[in-house]
Amino acid sequence: MNDVRELLDRAAEGAGKPALSAGAVYAKAARIRRRRRAAASAAVLAVVAAGAFALPRTGGDEDPAHTSVASAGPSASPTASASASASAKTERLAALLPADVGEIEEVSLLALIKNATPEQARTTYLGPLDGQYAFRKDGGVGYLLLTLMDRETLERKMGRPADPAEDLCARVGQEPAREDCVREVLPDGRTLTTWHDSMDYSGDDSVGWGPELVGRLAQADGSQLLVRSSTGFEGSGTQGPLLSEPPLSRQQLKKLLTGPEVLPKD
Repeated sequence: MNDVRELLDRAAEGAGKPALSAGAVYAKAARIRRRRRAAASAAVLAVVAAGAFALPRTGGDEDPAHTSVASAGPSASPTASASASASAKTERLAALLPADVGEIEEVSLLALIKNATPEQARTTYLGPLDGQYAFRKDGGVGYLLLTLMDRETLERKMGRPADPAEDLCARVGQEPAREDCVREVLPDGRTLTTWHDSMDYSGDDSVGWGPELVGRLAQADGSQLLVRSSTGFEGSGTQGPLLSEPPLSRQQLKKLLTGPEVLPKD
């Protein structure tokens, strides 16, 4: 199972109508990218995908697709926020990252892609910084998806017992090997695995995801921190063109995942 589906599955728990499930969102992935390489109309598709999409408000006083904005960097603070309503969570994430990652905004992919209402897009996260964030830089928009999954949830998703020592870089059956996969056992016994994902998967025509850098931190208790540093998406609900590179590098991803800020306090 691809990590985008795993993360969106968690975000979509209790989201309401089956038509707005994470599976429905994920099923829309990547055929645009495949068509773009295979058809002469690729240039037209790229122009359309990069255009502005006017998303209707989904009800209530708050737009569920956009919840908070913050500037990254060690000096980030509420006064540096681009919006007076920027959440403390977005500010805490921004403070952990270098300023050159761009402007950060917490968003809901269900709201952006499927026009989910606030009730349908609502979710409960386990980690203090879990969420879906848009990164705006140099005219492009990428995304960071971060979630902490406890052992029970992880095993339910996988349909088998969780193994903290599992080698995610090893090829399993007919599955393609993970690209540029690096597995590192940390001094405290946790295992960090990072790899690139081209996101070349078949699907419907609504959304095409750009390349991503993926990270998983397996902990001794069987829980996992999952993160995707995505160059963005094209199609329905797009907020702008893809970034040229994932918003966070491999080293930045490692620093974020292994820091105490992403784990609940005891």
